[in-house]
Amino acid sequence: MSEAGDIKPELDRADVEARAADFLQRRRFWDWGAAEDAELEFWLNESVLHRVAFLRLEAGQDRVERLAALGPAKPEPISAVSRAPFVSLFLRIAAVAAIAAVIGVAATNFFESPQDRLFSTQIGGRETVAFADGSRIELNTSTILRARMTTQERIVWLDKGEAYFRIKHDALHPFIVMVGDHRVTDLGTQFLVRREPAKLEVAVVQGRVTFDAPNRPQHTQVVLLAPGDVATAASGKLSVTTASARALDKELSWRRGVLVFDNTMLGDAAAQFNRYNRQKLIIADPAASSMTIVGTFRTSDVELFAHATRDALGLRIENRGNDIVISSRLRQH
Repeated sequence: MSEAGDIKPELDRADVEARAADFLQRRRFWDWGAAEDAELEFWLNESVLHRVAFLRLEAGQDRVERLAALGPAKPEPISAVSRAPFVSLFLRIAAVAAIAAVIGVAATNFFESPQDRLFSTQIGGRETVAFADGSRIELNTSTILRARMTTQERIVWLDKGEAYFRIKHDALHPFIVMVGDHRVTDLGTQFLVRREPAKLEVAVVQGRVTFDAPNRPQHTQVVLLAPGDVATAASGKLSVTTASARALDKELSWRRGVLVFDNTMLGDAAAQFNRYNRQKLIIADPAASSMTIVGTFRTSDVELFAHATRDALGLRIENRGNDIVISSRLRQH
């Protein structure tokens, strides 16, 4: 899967629809050959939105032509010579009407659907969601997100887990992320939101966001977060710290499918692995839990990580069912 930064910005809705309609008209009425086929195929492969718009307009045109074919028979014209210009003009008008009608249907169905959409990942899964406005959301492991994206509002609810947002800014239609009682409002930015049972974390990578709790009158403060700011809400309190670019990169390493540990306590590293795997790491005693480890591991490399703790830290590892127990060698069993 390509990183979001490698994706070309999408054309806006009107441009996509107009280009799709232009291709249909040229294919229907103009000379169309191999060069035009190649041009169309290239454009369709540029974006799933291009393909969706074209296919829907094409389907609508087909429906209109089928309805016309089922209509009442018309009196024969005086001659074939006089009939040909009329048929050509009629078909052109019908096609333009069909395209215009289906553009309206496609815009309503694809861009203005009032239904909330649900996105989720399993343990160890990742998924990237792209929206018609050019915004993209990357879902991390075990994440649930609901989205309502229309021409009037852009709002998502992060019900569980972690997501990285790359938002196309629109001052008239701000992008809002609701996380429980808290709200994150985009001001043109890229940011991370992580929801845990007892803690919420928002880290800004680029641009700015505002962070507040609109449903909690006792917490009326609105905090403006800039690049490097990390806001943490826990136990009714809010704290804001500043993280280095290196620290943010480590925090976002899951987007590359890896976990990066830099003198990380073993207990914290095990907790990170447990988020991504059904096979769990159990640290059996405080002495082992407080040791630190350095290294980069794939999120699924549970056993490799366990063996690294044995070889580098001299710890004991033991398989117990689906779990791996890590303890100091002095621990007696």
